[in-house]
Amino acid sequence: MTVERLHKFLSRAGVASRRTAEEWIRAGRVAVNGQVVTEMGVKIDADHDQIQVDGCLVEPPKETFTLMLNKPYGYVSTTDDPQGRRTVMDLVAEKFGHIRLFPVGRLDYDATGLMMLTNDGDLAYRMTHPSYQVPRIYRVTVGGEVTPETLRRLTSGLRVGDRTVTAIAEIIKKEGGKTVLELMVREGRYHLVKRLMLQVGHAVLKLKRISFGPLHLGGLPRGEYRLLTKEEVAALKKRVQMS
Repeated sequence: MTVERLHKFLSRAGVASRRTAEEWIRAGRVAVNGQVVTEMGVKIDADHDQIQVDGCLVEPPKETFTLMLNKPYGYVSTTDDPQGRRTVMDLVAEKFGHIRLFPVGRLDYDATGLMMLTNDGDLAYRMTHPSYQVPRIYRVTVGGEVTPETLRRLTSGLRVGDRTVTAIAEIIKKEGGKTVLELMVREGRYHLVKRLMLQVGHAVLKLKRISFGPLHLGGLPRGEYRLLTKEEVAALKKRVQMS
């Protein structure tokens, strides 16, 4: 008997994030053993209960897959796009189109670099939840000359939305009125790096994620992907305290 909360089960099954699963439950789209559930916190027996979303049976994947992708410019980091733009799923569709993968740690449309795609809902949740403080390192090109005082302000923390965010940045080079930085943050938020740099007076011109937790992009060509090794998956799970 495996007892767990319903929204966590749906996330582990790879059908939705925990937040989206909660929205589906509130909307009456989820049923347990034929009975619609709309309350939060309901626990189910994952080994015996039948869970349905919109009338379709949901089962956790028998095998999990986790990929590392070097996202190119001009792709949306979602499974589909109402505007008809290309998504990162298009890049893996030929080999993994039959598996319900979803992106972990989204990148902006005009950003590039390391992304994860997985059908392991629990791993995805922990990698992106702020409480696990998983570091992300970006190679950032900004307009203007970044000073030591700017780096100090980033390290001290800046208000972004409802909380203070700190970033550790190192200047890589300065040329042609631009500065290239390596910048590390420990959470992923909408336009986070761009918002931080604008607060210190610099517009982001290029943004590339080069590491995510223990994963490093390395020499993976842009637009290409690969399955993570068992050792890499183990390192990810250790980082986010998964048994």
